[in-house]
Amino acid sequence: MEMRPKVLLLDDDPALLEMYKDMLAQLPSRPEVHTSTSGTRALALLDSERFRLLICDLKMPKMDGLQVLAIVRRRFPELRTVVMTSVQDEEFRSRAYALGVDLFWLKPDTHQNMQMFLECLESLLGRDHEGGFRGVQSKSLMDIIQMECLSQGSTVMRITRGSLVGKIWILGGELIDAEAEGARGEAAFRRILEWKSGTFENLAPEPEHERTIHKSVNGLLLEMAQAMDEGANPDASAAEDAEHRKTVWRLSALTREGAEWVVSVKAGDQSEGWGTQSAEEYGKWMQQTLETCKRLSERIEAGPLSHVQCSSLERRLVLLPWPDKSFLVAWPADAEANRLLEQTKKITASWDS
Repeated sequence: MEMRPKVLLLDDDPALLEMYKDMLAQLPSRPEVHTSTSGTRALALLDSERFRLLICDLKMPKMDGLQVLAIVRRRFPELRTVVMTSVQDEEFRSRAYALGVDLFWLKPDTHQNMQMFLECLESLLGRDHEGGFRGVQSKSLMDIIQMECLSQGSTVMRITRGSLVGKIWILGGELIDAEAEGARGEAAFRRILEWKSGTFENLAPEPEHERTIHKSVNGLLLEMAQAMDEGANPDASAAEDAEHRKTVWRLSALTREGAEWVVSVKAGDQSEGWGTQSAEEYGKWMQQTLETCKRLSERIEAGPLSHVQCSSLERRLVLLPWPDKSFLVAWPADAEANRLLEQTKKITASWDS
């Protein structure tokens, strides 16, 4: 007898969780739906049971949804992930895709949108060898392109916005070329994704088409999000949105540099972590290590501590004491040791800016 797939819903709104739990229970695959109102509890459930799909909200107290996804990507690489949020921001969409999510969806507000969303979820819950998203239309051009790449499809997408016409070539799930407004390659792809509305159609694939784009789709989306950061008005958002945007930027910095997680400790303050749920434990270790090194330095008159670098079978760690705050950055075990200090300084130098 085939086991029912398990789905985990993560949202800080209990009423919303119950509503979506009832809806998901009616899917053809009849999933076993579990719920959680906090990131910490969700990660504990993922540790204890095998789930097929995680559906996660973005803006939540204590542990942000993107922090949960960053941990999930590393610890549960086979888990399929969906972001379901009311945050209408292309930057957050790009960050989520950079973290490897399968689908980014605005919380459905109509019956038609809900049906479409449920169809997407049912595709994700299907067997691993099934095509999944083929033929399922999403709500944005980014979603459509992501679906084509995830399904390893080949197509030429023709996008029209008024008098503007663009084309995107996808071959075997990889983005290979784009044309729009007299531009080609990455520049054209960026221009097309800046269009806020329009229509699209799938044309026959062109296997012999010249390749001009060699970066991954997620890589290009991440670059676009960084460009949005540089042009953003810091006074345009409320305090909550500004803090969430800062979390998004920090997680993107980890993704860009290849680090696993960061923990920071400020004298007299609680530890903060990004990409890990063990910030408090790591913070205590940092304080003990810094105090031990300080006493040793005073005894042998070696001067102030520059940094601490260590490694284990699982990862490499760099502890960097700044004047007002100390940072602990974790790197993969196979990272180049001679470059870790420079990369750590690069990440932490502008961490709170």
